[in-house]
Amino acid sequence: MPETLSPDEKDRYRRQLQMPEIGEDGQRRLKAATVAIAGIGGLGGLCAYYMAAAGVGHLRLADMDQVAIHNLNRQLLYASGDIGRAKTVCARDRLKALNPLCRTETFQMRVDDESVAALLEGCDLVIDGTDNLTSRRVLNRAAWKRRIPFIYGGVNGFNGMMAAFIPGRTACLECVFPDTGAPEPPPSGIIGPTAGVIAALQSIQALKQLTLQDSAGSGGLIHFRGLDLRFKKITVDRDPACRVCSST
Repeated sequence: MPETLSPDEKDRYRRQLQMPEIGEDGQRRLKAATVAIAGIGGLGGLCAYYMAAAGVGHLRLADMDQVAIHNLNRQLLYASGDIGRAKTVCARDRLKALNPLCRTETFQMRVDDESVAALLEGCDLVIDGTDNLTSRRVLNRAAWKRRIPFIYGGVNGFNGMMAAFIPGRTACLECVFPDTGAPEPPPSGIIGPTAGVIAALQSIQALKQLTLQDSAGSGGLIHFRGLDLRFKKITVDRDPACRVCSST
């Protein structure tokens, strides 16, 4: 872990350093951390922005898509002038402009069982910004194998969910969404602020994990209903027959 923060870092992160839950030790942990974000869209793009703003030292961003006009109602990392450009390239440029102290590494790829190892190598945590359960199951298996926290997020219309899956402490994604072999539903509609709410929850949980303030909020599924502005926390028990986490 870095021994000191520079004067510029102390000034940039002043309001975080004032927090007893973070302080200088926590900020140094953020500076030393490597976080992978898979999918740089409505969830992942906002999480990346929050991670860079908070001072996470090294971000690994994975996406295979280019910016499209229909992304812009919710993927606030991008603008109309980015249409047709790779999301990873646009994200790298935005994050560098926000915080040049944050190192950003990009992976122009689909997340699958073959590619995920390179993305997660040496990471302290992985954030889910994907839009399908197939990719999420890949991330869940890889995170469990490497014993690193996996911060899941999902959105649908006015509703969303977030959970922190911590190897050795909680259930895993497979316990909640077991693979039955059924085909995945087509993409659903979404309004932008729903992605903002869930990405903010994912980011808070990630920063707690990285600064070791992770006792609250782990081990359950948080469900958000946007139409009546309600949150509900659902207890999730580990499945003793789970193919991913039952042996750990």
